[in-house]
Amino acid sequence: MKLVLLGPPGSGKGTQGDRLAAQFGVPKYATGDILRDAVRRATPLGNDAKRYMDAGELVPDEVVLGLVREALLAPEAAAGFILDGFPRTVAQAEGLERLLEERDVKLDAVVYFDVPEEELIHRLAGRRVCPECGAVYNVYSDPPAAPGICDNCGSELETREDDREETVRVRLRVYHEHTEPLLRWYGQTSLLREVAAVGSVDEVYDKLLSVAGRL
Repeated sequence: MKLVLLGPPGSGKGTQGDRLAAQFGVPKYATGDILRDAVRRATPLGNDAKRYMDAGELVPDEVVLGLVREALLAPEAAAGFILDGFPRTVAQAEGLERLLEERDVKLDAVVYFDVPEEELIHRLAGRRVCPECGAVYNVYSDPPAAPGICDNCGSELETREDDREETVRVRLRVYHEHTEPLLRWYGQTSLLREVAAVGSVDEVYDKLLSVAGRL
C-alpha cells in the first residue's frame, strides 16, 4: 500500500491515516513529524530545515523532498507507506514523482478527504483545549459536561489562536488556493480518489477502507 492522503485542516486525514497504517502495518509520514524528527536528531537536512524554521521562513521544497526521500528509503517503508498531507503543491508532487521513479515505485492512489467548509469550521472553531491536562473537546460534537470547564481537571478551557473562526476561514482559503491546482494535477491521472469525510470516525474509516481495500 502506497498512498497519499490529502485534505484540508480538520478533515480527519491524520486520524484516519493512523488507523489505516496500523491495520495494514505500514508507516505513516506527515511532513511536520518528519521535519521535527530531523531537527531533533540534528541531521544535515534537519539542520538546513531548522535554519529556515528559526527565521520564520518556509522550508524549501528541495529540503522537504530530501527528508521525504530519507523516510521512504527506511527499511520500514519497503512494504509500503502513507504520506499524510504531502505533497502540498504541484512542484512537490512533481518532485515526489521523480523521487519514486528513482526507486521504481508507483503510488497506488491519492485520496482526497472532501468535507464541506462549514463542517470544517464547526470542527476547528468549535475545538476547546485544556491548558492543564491537554484534553480536547468540541462545543458542537464533543462538549464538556459543564460549558467551558474540563471534565478531567476542572480547568477553564481555551480556544487556540489558530482555531478562532476568522483564522480558520483564512487557513481554509489559503489551503484551497494552494491545493486546487494539485487536485487538478492529480485529476489528470488515474490516481485521484475522493472520500466524503463526513460522519462518525468509524463511518469515514469504512469509506476509506472501501478505497484502500480495492488497491
